[in-house]
Amino acid sequence: MRIAVYPGSFDPVTTGHEDIIFRAAALFDEVIVAVLHNPSKMGCFPVNQRLEMLKKVVATKPNVRVAAWDGMLVDFVRQQGACAVIRGLRQVTDFESEMTMAQVNSHLLPDMETIFLMTRPEQGCISSSIVREVASFGGDISAFVPACISGEVQDYFRK
Repeated sequence: MRIAVYPGSFDPVTTGHEDIIFRAAALFDEVIVAVLHNPSKMGCFPVNQRLEMLKKVVATKPNVRVAAWDGMLVDFVRQQGACAVIRGLRQVTDFESEMTMAQVNSHLLPDMETIFLMTRPEQGCISSSIVREVASFGGDISAFVPACISGEVQDYFRK
């Protein structure tokens, strides 16, 4: 079985994330969407809420599951028996940092491949931080987050 891990903060999950997840699901037998739990960083949404939102987003994809992890990505990949890490690239500037991380990970776990998937042009400007910023000012984020969680994300910022 060919398993891939798609790691990230997903704070919140965007339509760009959703697209990468669905495309990766077509390429691998199983995709694990791994939410980073970093106790030293306070995210906007708690990890458990991010996991629940992701479960809603991937509900129609039987070969996708979500999990939380902390520590080194290569350790999580090894524990899951995965052969690849999926990374989405929005802009050319993403490539430099992602390439560096891929090279380090390759050194730490030589059997692991890093697969870069380019975002679709219409999603190139979408990021979790943009979603949070627009939502915090009461803007319409419905084009930036999956429909199944749009209301939940907007309600969070209306508080």
